Amino acid sequence: MLTVRDIKKKFIKLEKNNKKSEILANDGISFTAKDGMILGILGPNGAGKTTLLRITAGIIEPTSGTVNYDELDFKNNEIEIKKNFAYLSGNTKIYNTVSAYELLKMCAEVYGVEKNKIEKRIEEISKKLKMDSFLYNRISSLSTGQTQRVNIARCLIHDPKYYILDEATSGLDIISSQIILDFIKEEKNRGKTILYSTHYMEEAENICDYVLMINKGKVVKEGTPDKIKKDTKTTNLRDAFFSVIGGVKNE
Repeated sequence: MLTVRDIKKKFIKLEKNNKKSEILANDGISFTAKDGMILGILGPNGAGKTTLLRITAGIIEPTSGTVNYDELDFKNNEIEIKKNFAYLSGNTKIYNTVSAYELLKMCAEVYGVEKNKIEKRIEEISKKLKMDSFLYNRISSLSTGQTQRVNIARCLIHDPKYYILDEATSGLDIISSQIILDFIKEEKNRGKTILYSTHYMEEAENICDYVLMINKGKVVKEGTPDKIKKDTKTTNLRDAFFSVIGGVKNE
């Protein structure tokens, strides 16, 4: 179980005349993600989603608040925790001069996957993400959707318990997006815990068990998709979000 409590993150912004101002990217965000759950973190660009996920992944430190994985706090158990999760950001870059197979083999070795299990693991992942047709192609020759599938494949080579996925389908065609969404559902059914950040409300409604709607660094609404729609008297999460923030004009 992943537990995040009262996360706050301040950034200093340099303005005209060298004046400094504080920006509160996350303002007291808390949530619990149980085993076998897809927890959606929804909101527009600039809402604070990526900052929250980077804190959860230990990439940046919060100004205050705590992150615990299976009752282990991140600050004192960083190495052990990082062995059990995968992080994918919206702008993650991968080596493009090697083939998808070579990259996965290299990542498997880095994560300490047993040598006699690496080939089988790559084969399983390739089938799961439908990569067989381009597994041995150089990454620089792949389409955007194929490259993203390779990117996700390198995240799951060590069979992590937790996935932190930031805009995993952004800019992808409908086929690549569906392959990734199907994979996420399969991993949930295997008992994995998945944090899934997106600004695609329809996508989140399709796969998420629980949703945090974030705007301007704060959670403005949370609950199951059905509960949120019921509370806001709407038929979809997009309309529910606008209902909560008072419409586009208030932004």
